[in-house]
Amino acid sequence: MKTRRVGRTDLHVTEYSFGTAPLGNMFQVVSREQGMDALEAAWEGGMRYFDTAPHYGFGLAERRVGDFLRGKPKDEWVLSTKVGRLLSPVPEDQVPQVGFVDPLPFKLTYDYSYDAIMRSVEFSYARLGLNRIDILYVHDIGSYTHGPEKTEEHLRQLIEGGGIRALEELKKAGTIHAFGLGVNETQICLDVMARADIDCILLAGRYTLLDRTAEDKLLPLCREKGTSLVIGGVFNSGILATGPVPGAHFDYGEAPNDVREKVGQMEEVAKSGGYALPAAALQFPLHSEEVATVLVGSSKRSSLERNFKLLETPIPDSEWAKYDALTVKQVLPDRAVRE
Repeated sequence: MKTRRVGRTDLHVTEYSFGTAPLGNMFQVVSREQGMDALEAAWEGGMRYFDTAPHYGFGLAERRVGDFLRGKPKDEWVLSTKVGRLLSPVPEDQVPQVGFVDPLPFKLTYDYSYDAIMRSVEFSYARLGLNRIDILYVHDIGSYTHGPEKTEEHLRQLIEGGGIRALEELKKAGTIHAFGLGVNETQICLDVMARADIDCILLAGRYTLLDRTAEDKLLPLCREKGTSLVIGGVFNSGILATGPVPGAHFDYGEAPNDVREKVGQMEEVAKSGGYALPAAALQFPLHSEEVATVLVGSSKRSSLERNFKLLETPIPDSEWAKYDALTVKQVLPDRAVRE
């Protein structure tokens, strides 16, 4: 699989990569055997960049991906995890319910300060059982997760409270090779980039065939500053994979009628072009030079193998402009949706 450079670093990642949120029992229980099989399928398909986070199953995904990579040649893989949430043990009946089924028995505390980031990295190393983390992302710091008031508090922790300084020190020491943000919105990216230099942004759902929120300001700024994008959520929570069926999901909820109508029109474009809409969704982001890789997450070997076949689908360059009039842009909720 081809690789692309991350920012202005010497780090290169495969154009398609594996996101491990499903391995943290996101929405359903995934056995260890099934998770390891999915990781092996990703490796067999050529993926060599793996992304995880303490949040995914409250440490469960980190444990699983660490166990998997420990048996692979160390010079072949790239690994990222995230900071911003600290885990602390609690009784099972006090484990928060935030989308993971039967997670490990911890609670979450948001903290983007210098000390918290340093502690978070140490904890991640212990859970992973590895001695190398290549990229650190500041996880879910924007209004989409916290709402405006909390976001200002967390942003002060990151900028004035030494969070960025911690990341810079870790990079300078060689503990990591790159750092950036892992978010679901563009405004916080613009806010941080106005105050600090970052290597990369893991952006979920905001630069897809359907949602082009990142095009107006973020992509030009990334081009100017040499910041790479890692694109997640290319199916926008599912609707670009399932089509506008009843109950189709968009942006972590049921898709509104106007979105379903646009996706229905997208399906017609794809059908007339002789290819499947999910193939276009997977391939679209890499047409931007600012995009280093596209993250694909799954807990099933069969889903990954199906996606690998979609990557082989030829789509003429003339097709992409046909989708431009069918796109949407993110509208942030009035309050935090997940904190």
